[in-house]
Amino acid sequence: MSLEAPQPQGMSRPIAPYSPVIVSDDLVLLSGQIPFDENNTLVSEDFEPQARQVFENIRRCLEAAGCNFEHVLKVTTYLKSFEDFETYNSLYAHYFTAPYPARTTVQAGLYGFRIEIDAIARRPEQR
Repeated sequence: MSLEAPQPQGMSRPIAPYSPVIVSDDLVLLSGQIPFDENNTLVSEDFEPQARQVFENIRRCLEAAGCNFEHVLKVTTYLKSFEDFETYNSLYAHYFTAPYPARTTVQAGLYGFRIEIDAIARRPEQR
């Protein structure tokens, strides 16, 4: 079993002991992505800019693993408030296309931000 932890371009290294993305053979696991920019700074207090930043961080992690959004199999989203669900759902449909990944969305007590998303993807065959 191979194990890689590629560092996504445009993202700073985490302060805590974890990897943003792990690749094991063709399996790609993304840690929970939060709305911090490349300087580890919260992008906004508002939900929509936070959600856009999270999706961009996911994009960077997927690219570091040789994937894109079409390779995602499962998404788990944590929202601070379900009042943001409609905006989240609209943005989600912008980044993902049918057939959509399996998805779970839960309300969680997030600290300092309004959304966090983790994902599982499968890297395409290297030809």
